[in-house]
Amino acid sequence: MAKNLFVGGISYNTTDETLASHFAQAGKVASAKVIMDRFTGKSRGFAFVEFESDEEADHAIQMLDNSELDGRTIRVNEARPKA
Repeated sequence: MAKNLFVGGISYNTTDETLASHFAQAGKVASAKVIMDRFTGKSRGFAFVEFESDEEADHAIQMLDNSELDGRTIRVNEARPKA
């Protein structure tokens, strides 16, 4: 099963494509989704990235936490399961 990562502090201009491209340097991205506000249609400033393997996801956390994406420093950690 793939590991899902929470990405916080992203720019409001970041797209699913730029997010996936940034995380592809750490491994094979299964999905990358910027969370949008359903009323305004604008980014809520966070996203989820899923990797095909746990090893790649762990590597992404080490490699990309506190990295810069679209002019902002992002936080990357393992996503908590839905309550």
